[in-house]
Amino acid sequence: MIASFSRFQISIPDLIPSSPRFLRPSQHQFRFGLFLRFPAQPKNLDQMEWMNRLGIGCFAANRSKRELKTEIDNGGEDFFDADVMESAEKPDHLVVMVNGIVGSAADWKYAAEQFVKKFPDKVLVHRSESNSATLTFDGVDKMGERLANEVLAVVKHRSGLKKISFVAHSLGGLVARYAVGKLYELRVEADSLDSPSKERSTRGGEIAGLEPMNFITFATPHLGSRGHRQFPILCGLPFLERTASQTAHLAAGRTGKHLFLVDNDDGNAPLLIRMATDSDDLKFISALQSFKRRVAYANVNFDSMVGWRTSSIRRPNELPKPNLLATDPNYPHIVYVERGNVDNGSCQSTSTVVTEQNTDLEEEMIHGLSQLSWERVDVSFHNSKQRYVAHSTIQVKTYWLHSDGKDVVFHMMDHFCL
Repeated sequence: MIASFSRFQISIPDLIPSSPRFLRPSQHQFRFGLFLRFPAQPKNLDQMEWMNRLGIGCFAANRSKRELKTEIDNGGEDFFDADVMESAEKPDHLVVMVNGIVGSAADWKYAAEQFVKKFPDKVLVHRSESNSATLTFDGVDKMGERLANEVLAVVKHRSGLKKISFVAHSLGGLVARYAVGKLYELRVEADSLDSPSKERSTRGGEIAGLEPMNFITFATPHLGSRGHRQFPILCGLPFLERTASQTAHLAAGRTGKHLFLVDNDDGNAPLLIRMATDSDDLKFISALQSFKRRVAYANVNFDSMVGWRTSSIRRPNELPKPNLLATDPNYPHIVYVERGNVDNGSCQSTSTVVTEQNTDLEEEMIHGLSQLSWERVDVSFHNSKQRYVAHSTIQVKTYWLHSDGKDVVFHMMDHFCL
C-alpha cells in the first residue's frame, strides 16, 4: 500500500558494503519508477520482522549502535567509544589533538569521530582546549607548558594508557613540539639502574610516561613564518614580508614574535631556533626522536597562512618538481609522499630572494629537524572548490565547509601506527 505512492524505485543489496567510507553506485542504485522494490523476503521470516531488518521508515527497529561519547575534562574534550570504555579492556592509546591559532577543540571534531569509529577499542582521543581563541597569542612556550600540563592531567585521570600520539594543526604543531620537550623522559633498563651512569642501557624515551608512537602535523610552520613566501598571504612581496616581521607582535602578541623569529628573551636565540636542538633542560630533538613516526602534511598551494617549505621542512631546491606530483585514486588530494631521510648536511639553499640572515636561521632549523627522519605528505586542493580555504580544509575543520579534506584524514588514519 505504501509502495504504490512512491515516486522512486530503490534496489537495496542483500549485503552491506564492506567499506563504510565510500559507497559504490553498483551497490546502491536509485531509479525512477512507480513502486518501492525490496529484496526478496526470506521464507523463514515473517513480514514484520523482515521490514524491521530493512530498517525503513516506520518499520525501523531500534537497532544497537555504538555510542560515541564526549567528556569535557582536564582542560579539553575526551572522545571515545562508550561501550568500550565500560568494558574490562579499555583503549590504551592516547591521541592528543591540538588546534591552531585562534582555534578550539571543535576544529578536530570530524577527525576525532573518524578515529574512534575506525579504532573504537584502541584509541582515546583528547581534543586539547588549554590553548583556544586569544590564548594562542601568549607564545609557543606558554602554550606548550599549558598543553604539557593538560596531557599530564589526562594521563593521571585515565588509567590503562600505554601509548601516546600527537596530531596537530598549524601553530598547534609548534605547541606540540614544545610540549613533548617538556614531557620527555629518558627510559633506563631496570637491570642497569645499579650500574654507573655511562654503562646504563636505555630504551629510548617516554612522553608523559607513555610510549611515543606518532607525531603528526598538518600545515605547521615548522620553520616559522619569516622569509620569502613562508607567509603566502603577503604574495612574496619583500616590503610586506619585512613589515610583517616588524609588526607581527601587534597582531599576534608573543606568538607573532616567535613565528617571525624576532624574539630574544634574555638575550637568547629565537625560540624556534632553540627548538631545533636539545638544550640542558629541554630535549626537543630527543623528544621528537622518541616517536616511531614523524609526519608532516603540507599544502602545496592555496594555503594563505603557511608556505609549502615551512610546513614540509624543506629547502627550496628540495621541493618536488611539478611533473612528479600525481594523485592517488584512494586519496585524490595526496599528490606526493616522501619517506623520511636523515639530513647529511650536504644540501644548501639555492634561493636568491631571501636575505642572508633569513637563510642562516632557516638553514639552522632545517638542519636540526632533519637530523630525524620525517615522512612528508604533500597535499593539493587545486581542483577543489574549497581550495581557497586549504589551510582549514586539510584538517576538515568544519565538515560542510572543508569536507574535501576527508581523504587526507583517512590517509593519516590508514597509516597510523597503533
